[in-house]
Order: sequence, then C-alpha cells, then structure tokens
Amino acid sequence: MPETRFRIQWPNGEEADCYSPSSVVRQYFEVGQDYDLAEFVAKAQEALQLASDRVQAKYGSPCGLALGQLREIEAIAQQFTEPDQTQVKFLRFLD
Repeated sequence: MPETRFRIQWPNGEEADCYSPSSVVRQYFEVGQDYDLAEFVAKAQEALQLASDRVQAKYGSPCGLALGQLREIEAIAQQFTEPDQTQVKFLRFLD
C-alpha cells in the first residue's frame, strides 16, 4: 500500500500538502484539474475513507493519519464561504 502525498491549492491561493496511506487517491483526482469545493471535499472523503479502510483490512485498525487529513480538509473547506471561493486546484502528486 504505497502512501501518496499530493499538493492542492485552496480557493484563497494557499497551497497545502496532503497525505494518503494508499495510492487510491490517484483514482479520484487529476493533476491540474480545478474542482468545485464541495466536489473536492466529497472526493477527498471517499478516497481517504477508502484508504483508511484498506489500512484497517491489512493491519486491523483504521489509519489515523488519513482520517486526520480528512478532518483537516473538511475544517479548512468550511472557511470558504464567499461565492468567489469555490475552486480547489489539484496541483500534483509529490511522490
């Protein structure tokens, strides 16, 4: 289960590095793609939960890092409430 790191750009221009314990995130995001904020969060929820589930299936417990990353994404996304703050850009995979 190769861990995967990726970089995104939030609607305010800030960049963030994110973590997944599994390369499954590659099936959910495309490099250079802009995502509606809600769509990005939904894809992150699905991908990171699946990644955590894979860890649980292999090691017997869910991945706290993946679930923590998901909570961080959800918390940051809630900060963007202005109509012009709707796009998250998927910049690249870091590995």
